[in-house]
Amino acid sequence: MKTPATWLLSLAFTLSVGVAAAHGQDKKVGGPTPAPAGAAVYFIDLKDGATVGTTTTIHFGLRGMGVAPAGSEKADSGHHHLLIDVELPPLDRPIPNDFNHLHFGAGQTEVDVKLAPGMHTLQLLLGDKNHVPHSPPLMSERIRVTVTDASQASTAAADGVTRRRHPAPAGAKVYFENLSNGAIVSRTLTVRFGLRNMGVAPAGMEKPNTGHHHLLIDAPLPPLNQRIPNDFNHLHFGAGQTEAKITIPVGHHTLQLLLGDDKHIPHDPPIFSERISVVVTSNGRRAHPQADVHPHREHCCTPAAEGAVAAH
Repeated sequence: MKTPATWLLSLAFTLSVGVAAAHGQDKKVGGPTPAPAGAAVYFIDLKDGATVGTTTTIHFGLRGMGVAPAGSEKADSGHHHLLIDVELPPLDRPIPNDFNHLHFGAGQTEVDVKLAPGMHTLQLLLGDKNHVPHSPPLMSERIRVTVTDASQASTAAADGVTRRRHPAPAGAKVYFENLSNGAIVSRTLTVRFGLRNMGVAPAGMEKPNTGHHHLLIDAPLPPLNQRIPNDFNHLHFGAGQTEAKITIPVGHHTLQLLLGDDKHIPHDPPIFSERISVVVTSNGRRAHPQADVHPHREHCCTPAAEGAVAAH
């Protein structure tokens, strides 16, 4: 059964292991990028047979390698892909990008995923800079989970609770280091995040006067007393990243940075950048008015944020 998946966000830690070869699936040869001996990818907080709510947080674990965004040339690194209700794809080709093959090309290490009630399978598959599995391929155990409505109410209630907001120091500011309003950019671009009078700390670390970045694409500011959504229009950088490589469609788009605390909630007062408009062209240069740029799109669409966070 193929089921569309949408996203949100949260935190939790325990352990469930999976290694390069998965449950019921043979070891196969992957692409041209080698994986070091002993490397393993696994679900941190999910086990086979778990019962979860319709919205659940999934944390991705990786041993013996580093997480790096798609396009990075860093050795012994890769980025995560979450397979939902599907078998492994060909392991010597780019991993598909659709509702059943979710890409985390910005280096994210967690996501809140929403699934319909019923039985589902989940599996992690690591990809190299070009989204091709390594050799040998690094995949988690393929686990089965049961999604029930029973925990939906409590999960939704917890998500909607107004939590205590951490204070932001006077003069704190977040901004784009390499982009300005009206910039013309190519479809794949690197966005650098600037921060003054505060420090960057990963999600889950409760340290005074710190936070981590969130990039809003074609979206207004969310409620500022709740957790920032986690989807293709709200990219989380919970590992403390200060830059990301993203891919967005040709056209007019808006970008804005919003700082979150250890629980992904904006500070008090909230620290957010100017909301800037950028024009995306196929080659990053100004195009003829009718040649390259399409009308503004309110949403980024599924492949819009191929680079989403390097990990909570």
